[in-house]
Amino acid sequence: MSLPPAAQRVQEALSTLNIATRVVEFPQGTRTAADAAQAIGCTVAQIAKSIIFKGATSGKGILVITSGANRVNEKNIAQHIGEAIGKADADFVRAKTGFVIGGVPPLAHAEPLITLFDEDLWQFDEIWAAAGTPSAVFRLTPDDLLRMGNGRKVNVK
Repeated sequence: MSLPPAAQRVQEALSTLNIATRVVEFPQGTRTAADAAQAIGCTVAQIAKSIIFKGATSGKGILVITSGANRVNEKNIAQHIGEAIGKADADFVRAKTGFVIGGVPPLAHAEPLITLFDEDLWQFDEIWAAAGTPSAVFRLTPDDLLRMGNGRKVNVK
């Protein structure tokens, strides 16, 4: 079975980085961290949840990859990046990432993003991230996140 174009783009980006994993699809969907954990058979905390914010001054896209069990502290994120942040609507998310909300992966974005990784993800040997669609995911290690781009590990809570 072939992957949808967005998920195939993620698979190709993973292959380019020599991250040996496969994008898998779940017909029941993986839009939320709870949905993904149930479909995969892992804990919610092992889901690497992608949240996009908008720089209040710069208008830049900010990607926070957090444990599915955590709630992001927006003031903390603002301190890490040096500007206030705001919510990003669906059009902004698609324009900056090339993906829809619920399917934003940690790589293969339309534009470079300021990226922060939740340090809590490093307590797990394996985690799962969105792979371009609300029904596609892939398995990775927390260290793989660092190989995907210019992100840094911080406390996001």
